[in-house]
Amino acid sequence: MGKPNTNRLDREIRITTRKLAAVREREMWPLTGSERRAVLRALAGGSVQVVRGKRTTRADRKLETAWGAAETRLSAEITALQTERQRVVSAAATAKAAKKSSSWW
Repeated sequence: MGKPNTNRLDREIRITTRKLAAVREREMWPLTGSERRAVLRALAGGSVQVVRGKRTTRADRKLETAWGAAETRLSAEITALQTERQRVVSAAATAKAAKKSSSWW
């Protein structure tokens, strides 16, 4: 029995890590639709407050919350993918050990 095939999981981990780095740089492309709407809504609310000459504290807080939620989601995805990868590797190792121990030699 060869090595477990983790190529798909490895690729997904790389993609999600890239998305997380992009979110930390405040890029919009990795966001889901609802996250994108929340960010744009907070930006629009802050713009209105700036035009009115008022403080943007609430809009800034909403914006940071939206970015934080996206970052949390991607971190959780990475953790889940890494856990799944570890499960696949462990299952393959268990199967290999069982095959070796059951052989006649």
